[in-house]
Amino acid sequence: MIVGGEVVRDLAAAGVLRASINLGNPVLAQGTPDAPSGVTVDIAREVGARLGVPVEFTCFDAARKSFEALTSGAADICFLAVEPARATEVAFTAPYAVIEAVYVVPVDSPIGSPGDVDRSGVRVGVKRGSAYDLFLSRTLQHAEIVRGDEGVEVFGADGLEVGAGIRQPTTAYAAAHPGVRVVDEAFMQIEQAVGTSRQRRPETVRFLCDLVEELKAAGFVAESLRRSGRLDATVAPAA
Repeated sequence: MIVGGEVVRDLAAAGVLRASINLGNPVLAQGTPDAPSGVTVDIAREVGARLGVPVEFTCFDAARKSFEALTSGAADICFLAVEPARATEVAFTAPYAVIEAVYVVPVDSPIGSPGDVDRSGVRVGVKRGSAYDLFLSRTLQHAEIVRGDEGVEVFGADGLEVGAGIRQPTTAYAAAHPGVRVVDEAFMQIEQAVGTSRQRRPETVRFLCDLVEELKAAGFVAESLRRSGRLDATVAPAA
């Protein structure tokens, strides 16, 4: 893929690509702020390599902070779930990976499927500003959303009827708390994509879109997920 100078100047105006990384999603990013790793880090490095510039990582513990870094101009690219509330300010590629969001409930709860949750009197704990917070805010009509630093943590601390989260950490939470169980059926498929500012040139966004498709087709994304031990995430289909 040949990258024009205008794309380089548009996406990395300071001569460095600033990538916003969400360490709060352990499926897609691991490590520490000083030494991040995972599929998002690998993709960011590949973008930088194609542009011929170094990559500077800024790490956060929540998707909303990563989103704010991009929209404030503090980052050039981000890695977020595609959501209508974000798409007004973020130009997304097609997804590179898909992960699942599930509910956790007390072990004796009558809730057996996601369809049982949207009822009056049911409180659902979510991570503030997460993809599933945005999704449930759009789709739940009767249940009450309770926001906190982590959906499962506010669920446990406040004695809520339901907690929401990404399948992998939510399953780990349930395993460590004998009094709760995971509702196995996912309530949401979370499509993870690369994002940049909507003010970018069309050819810049096209470069990112084309690169994501190339990395999926070449096995780059699958190999990165395997290397980071995240075989529970699925490579998104070709756009």
